[in-house]
Amino acid sequence: MKKREKFAKIIFLLAASFSILAVVLICFFLFVNGIPAIKKIGFLDFVCGTKWKPGNDLYGIFPMILGSIYVTAGAVLIGGPIGLMTAIFLSKFCPPRLHKILKPAVDLLAGIPSVVYGFFGLMILVPAIRAVFGGTGSSMLCAMILLGIMILPTIISVSESALNAVPQSYYEGARSLGASHERAVFLVTVPAAKSGISAGMILGIGRAIGETMAVVMVAGNQARMPKGLTKGIRTLTSNIVIEMGYAADLHRDALIATGVVLFVFILLINISFNAIKNKGKI
Repeated sequence: MKKREKFAKIIFLLAASFSILAVVLICFFLFVNGIPAIKKIGFLDFVCGTKWKPGNDLYGIFPMILGSIYVTAGAVLIGGPIGLMTAIFLSKFCPPRLHKILKPAVDLLAGIPSVVYGFFGLMILVPAIRAVFGGTGSSMLCAMILLGIMILPTIISVSESALNAVPQSYYEGARSLGASHERAVFLVTVPAAKSGISAGMILGIGRAIGETMAVVMVAGNQARMPKGLTKGIRTLTSNIVIEMGYAADLHRDALIATGVVLFVFILLINISFNAIKNKGKI
């Protein structure tokens, strides 16, 4: 038995070490190749520059930074309330028979490939937006709606788990004081699960800001300052995917540096997630 335990410990240690090594190697590659490019271009010219024209040696990614922030914020504004209300319904209002249908459906949404979401947006959302607002239909609004749909499974699953983790005594105490079922849920259970709900929102933000293929298919991919919800934009991830195939020299290094900026965004999101999670334990 002891030999089996030692063998299992070794396997787990190797798996953990491999994960850590993979992260270290990714960070090493990004920063070794990206930082020199940022220095050569100039930090302010790179991060705050408004023109991305590699042919003219102009590598400003500020339009892509704004595009990523706007699209992510819009996705959370669309998907956040819907996801939270759905989680509350599944946790506290949904009949057991209906829950057996809805919960697998939500889980299925998480398993759909990004390119399928993108194809849905390209064939359904883009024509609908074009018919209502005019233009090409490939726009910031279309990307927001599509990402709002894509982050729903993350927000719903994490928020529902947080709601289910709230002690039943909280709800029963509110009911014993005369509160209705709805008041007990919204005034006691939901606030008690706020740290878990916030974590779900942050994970949704991480999913939205890192999404690539679906955004490439519906956002219009125009490397310019955002000019409105119905106009095309380009995000950081889209910028890397679209141009990496033919980039060379400083252009290629600038795209890797774009990955460094994106990595910093994801790092800040993870730090926020850990801070909220640790706060919830205090």
